[in-house]
Amino acid sequence: MYPQDGNPLGTFLRDRRMRLDPATFGFPTGRRRTPGLRREEVAQRSNISPTWYTWLEQGRGGAPSADVLERIATGLMLTEPEREHLHILAFGHPPEARYRPENNITPRLQRVLDAIPTSPALIRTVTWDIVAWNRSAAALLTDYAELRPDQRNILRLVFSDSRVKAAQEDWLSIARYVVGAFRADAARAGASAEIRQLVEELSLMSAEFKTLWRENEVVGHGDGVKRLHHPELGVIELEFSTFSVDGRPDLTMMVYTPATAEVAGRVQAFIAKQ
Repeated sequence: MYPQDGNPLGTFLRDRRMRLDPATFGFPTGRRRTPGLRREEVAQRSNISPTWYTWLEQGRGGAPSADVLERIATGLMLTEPEREHLHILAFGHPPEARYRPENNITPRLQRVLDAIPTSPALIRTVTWDIVAWNRSAAALLTDYAELRPDQRNILRLVFSDSRVKAAQEDWLSIARYVVGAFRADAARAGASAEIRQLVEELSLMSAEFKTLWRENEVVGHGDGVKRLHHPELGVIELEFSTFSVDGRPDLTMMVYTPATAEVAGRVQAFIAKQ
């Protein structure tokens, strides 16, 4: 057993190796001195030298490259938090962002949205696709269920949907903010390649988007105020806040809350009738 504080990277690798069942990977289970995979089996799964992997567990041979560490993370079937921890132990910082689109959410996360009855709430990806929403969002913002999945994108709606455009009291400011925050999100998540097609599409579709994209503005997003012209409620003022979804760095929750008691009363009455 290695000392916990003397070789934390090796200790972590050994611990995760010993938790794996050899039979799961087609290795003979026979007589083994210790549980889990052997070092050479991890090396085989990771496509690296058994000697190099052994040295890594023993704290010899220097620091591995990021590529080798990624292969080991795959070979050990590490979860995303475990992969991040592995990089922190090896290099002192989390791994470089890599975007992996997953448009599904858990039923538990949907129930969180549904538990906010009179505040529009939705979940968006780093490419600003809407993947979940609550009843209030459908009533006050957009009924995303009526749109095809590829149309449930905030940028497409802002720049191509006349109803969405007309609902914004200051459309240009909203559009500039959306483009700047979208650019920051995509870069932070390592999704630059994924947004290229969307940017090209929007640039051909909208001269306004093309101009704003060329300005290269980047803005942070956290909270603010949005004034909407609702067809039945008239002008309503909503405060919006954004929240990271723990364990899903590709997802952001946005919640719009009535800015005043008067607006809240009108919204509650309207939602109750839906």
